[in-house]
Amino acid sequence: MLNRIILMGRLVADPELRQTPNGVSVASFRIAVDRDYQSKTTGERQADFIPCVAWRQTGEFISRYFSKGRMIAVQGQLQSRSYEDKTGQKRTAYEVIVDQAYFADSRPNGASGDRNDIPFPTEPPRFEEPQRGNSLSVGDSGSFDEADTDDGDLPF
Repeated sequence: MLNRIILMGRLVADPELRQTPNGVSVASFRIAVDRDYQSKTTGERQADFIPCVAWRQTGEFISRYFSKGRMIAVQGQLQSRSYEDKTGQKRTAYEVIVDQAYFADSRPNGASGDRNDIPFPTEPPRFEEPQRGNSLSVGDSGSFDEADTDDGDLPF
């Protein structure tokens, strides 16, 4: 069976980071995901508001680098749980248990190290060419010793 969900939307509010009694981090947040069509009566786009939960390092990452209005892409599983409300009626809640989260927008203007600052490099990494004469070619042993190739005692 397969239970995999991928969503991209904007955070409705800042993520709420809590700790369980055992010290495990858990972040709760909701994302607004636009529907593909517009309302016939108003002409406005409709959105679904999806509750999400992220545990441990993923939750800490989300609460540190994402805030209200930021675009986020998440991967995870859809999970349901039953509970009784204050009046004693049984209810069912659905939420996405987030395994991975990704930045889905660019760095905000004026970002300066706070939770809105995305840790993207300002320039792509530069790779240096190896210096001539220091590379190994096929067949070079370099500083490695030859291994004995006595196959008589091998079990296969």
